[in-house]
Amino acid sequence: MLTIHPLRWGKPYKSLDTYDVIHFDTGEAIAKIGQVNGGMVQMDMRKAQNARNALRAIPTDELIKMCEKAAHLFEHETLPLGDGTQSVAEFVHHQSASTGLPEHMCRSNMKKNCFVLSNMGKILDALTRGLDLEILRRGYGEEGRNVTVSMQCQSPVLGAVLPNNSPGVHTLWLPAVPLQVGLVLKPGSQEPWTPYRMINAFIAAGIPAEAFCMYPGGHDVGGTIMSKCDKSMIFGSAQTVQQYSGNPRVQAHGPGFSKILLGDDIVDHWEDYLDLMVESVASNSGRGCINCSGIWASRHTREIAEALAARIGPIDALSPIDEKSELAAFTNPQMATGTWSMIQQDLSEAGVQDMTASYGTRLIERERCAYLRPMVVHADSPARGVAAKEYMFPFASVVKCDQKDMIKSIGQTLIGTAITADEKWIDELTNAVNIDRLNIGPVPTNRLNWLQPHEGNLIDFLFRSRAYQIAPLRAPVAAT
Repeated sequence: MLTIHPLRWGKPYKSLDTYDVIHFDTGEAIAKIGQVNGGMVQMDMRKAQNARNALRAIPTDELIKMCEKAAHLFEHETLPLGDGTQSVAEFVHHQSASTGLPEHMCRSNMKKNCFVLSNMGKILDALTRGLDLEILRRGYGEEGRNVTVSMQCQSPVLGAVLPNNSPGVHTLWLPAVPLQVGLVLKPGSQEPWTPYRMINAFIAAGIPAEAFCMYPGGHDVGGTIMSKCDKSMIFGSAQTVQQYSGNPRVQAHGPGFSKILLGDDIVDHWEDYLDLMVESVASNSGRGCINCSGIWASRHTREIAEALAARIGPIDALSPIDEKSELAAFTNPQMATGTWSMIQQDLSEAGVQDMTASYGTRLIERERCAYLRPMVVHADSPARGVAAKEYMFPFASVVKCDQKDMIKSIGQTLIGTAITADEKWIDELTNAVNIDRLNIGPVPTNRLNWLQPHEGNLIDFLFRSRAYQIAPLRAPVAAT
């Protein structure tokens, strides 16, 4: 069994305080992971500037090439891990065994991370809107128009309190490295595999180890990272997002409440978009903030719900090594039973109907884990509580709502796919401040364009634009 150590500016720390990462189904210990406490994190943050200094010593274009090399290493090679090594096959097996994700979904998420690393130059060019990256390294430079541009880095490191639900979210912090900002990470207790493997790939590609901290530990570790890093991101519930709302030091990522909106001009042809709905709801076992949790239309909603239920309702729990497996396990069975209790309360409200009830039991309880099979519910009004819910499995509400009321009724929406050619409504959607990423036309909510920002531009978060003027000095007058 592997023993994995915390990293303090790239140096392994052999902690006496450890916990075991457990296989969700067999109960077998997969690895032993050392932990730190918040006091150690606070002490280490005194050296945070050294991480940025080490990265600034390497030209940005070289860091981008190192990211490309790290992508290959991450996806194809055996890498160091703790007191041993980890092959690609072992990484996939370990991740599946601790998170409950089917192995083919682990490989798919792996490719997402590698795509971002492999295309880092294009992604940074898009996020900076073509700005010369040397300006970010130096802090100022000429952009044209005989004007000096200044972009000031706001933190030597980016802190991140990482989740367990989906490995795809790690794409959000990867660009920090070529931006010459160090990383201070608290890995999820069940999904330490991606951040550890990614850091080891970075180091193997030639990026200085002193740019990285990895702090497994309890809630005090996450709290210290959030308070001691000038810029940090956190992943959590809607309550977590609300807690940090308006805090310029924190980028909080929570539920997406992503939706598909069918315009009145196309809703009579809703069958043409059923495949798009199925993919948006069920991909990656519905675990991501980019999965669709609501389908809104002014009519045909019951027929839409019935058709969607017929497609995803029969999906059953299979072995995680089965290539046809479409459901992830709840590794904590109490989370599944608690979620099921909340759903039953949703279903007790008048005007709400479970359209998947005829396809068998939804809650499957096993000795060490549980599954929730996909659910589709119909709500006859946006006023129904279930219309504003999101759960961590394939779950979608089909909501009947007049088009004129949709934008104000859908609430905060990470990704909104609006299928319409109505120019007036498209203009209203474009100006709707409650929709973060907007797709016009038949684009599944789970298909992202990585050349566009996701929940805020990391450049805008880590850097600030400021006035910067340079005037030539006059030569000193020689003394007479």
